[in-house]
Amino acid sequence: MKKFFPYALIGFLFLLPAEKTKAQAVAEKLPEWALGPFLRPAGVNPIISPNTSTTFLDPLSGKYVDWESNDTFNPAATVKGKEIVVLYRAEDKSGVGIGHRTSRLGYAYSTDGLTFKRKAEPVFYPGNDSQKELENPGGCEDPRIAVTSDGTYVMFYTQWNKKIARLGVATSKDLIKWTKHGPAFAKAYNGKFYNMFTKSASIVTQLVNGKQVIAKVNGKYMMYWGEKFLNAATSDDLINWAPRLDAEGKIKELIKPRKNYFDSDLTEAGPPALLTDKGILVLYNGKNASGDNADKNYTANTYAAGQVLFDAKNPEKVIGRLDKPFFVPTESFEKSGQYPAGTVFVEGLIFHQQKWFLYYGCADSRVAVAVYQPAKR
Repeated sequence: MKKFFPYALIGFLFLLPAEKTKAQAVAEKLPEWALGPFLRPAGVNPIISPNTSTTFLDPLSGKYVDWESNDTFNPAATVKGKEIVVLYRAEDKSGVGIGHRTSRLGYAYSTDGLTFKRKAEPVFYPGNDSQKELENPGGCEDPRIAVTSDGTYVMFYTQWNKKIARLGVATSKDLIKWTKHGPAFAKAYNGKFYNMFTKSASIVTQLVNGKQVIAKVNGKYMMYWGEKFLNAATSDDLINWAPRLDAEGKIKELIKPRKNYFDSDLTEAGPPALLTDKGILVLYNGKNASGDNADKNYTANTYAAGQVLFDAKNPEKVIGRLDKPFFVPTESFEKSGQYPAGTVFVEGLIFHQQKWFLYYGCADSRVAVAVYQPAKR
């Protein structure tokens, strides 16, 4: 296993001095098991913004739509050959307000992880397929992607028909042509959780010879998932998943919102988890409450990022959790757009060229990146 060394840093020439200072201060407070600090590259962000000039022939309506004209946000990320590929959620102008438009996934690619080119059409969207009923008209939202050791990409995303949100699974060999497999929990416990709102999957990965690949925990594939609480699920085939249950047969809640902390309203799973020599590290999105339960150090309703460590032998047992977020909204584009309370929503985490790249949504309106380079020994 590759060890992380959050206390020792190599400075980037492309980083803002002020940002570096802030990050170093955070690093001094990070426990040894945590990942970071993550620094925003100077003059780069946001890396993806809405584009009003691209159109797409929607297979359901038969009309051309400006598919990424309103917002581009909440990205998945992975490595394909020598490139970093980001699949980002894009919304058109078909409705008013979050959740009322149609979402599709755009494709962006880069060799340095900072400057991206984009395909003119989405690569994943509601269509005339087996998932039409579950994905139309709301679309396909908030992807997370990881890859197997043999090169199969596995994507988890939210299927949104504007009635029930379901955690969907899809696979691909090239990140362009996808096979949709439907809801992850459709078959578990005789369909008991089919009609339950389910979102946000953080599948466990591991660094193997410098490559981040999907790993097994105690002989099974494993994910941490959930929006309000952080839960767990296991699988034998990466397609069909069984949520972990408590003694009463209900979804087992592994971590919960904490009164007067940055994650006082919800704890939502972030990018793929990491199996390290310290345990299983999960980055998650914490939302601050409003009123008496809020952390007064942060704006009410702010989304900031936290980290939690689970025991690798007992992956439902928490052995470490940050009391303060390691990444918070600071930039203007992170505190404007659809979500002006402030949002850094982490969904993509990849290891590339000896650095960690963290891709995140900004106020449900843009995509940005932050970078962490562990010190060499």
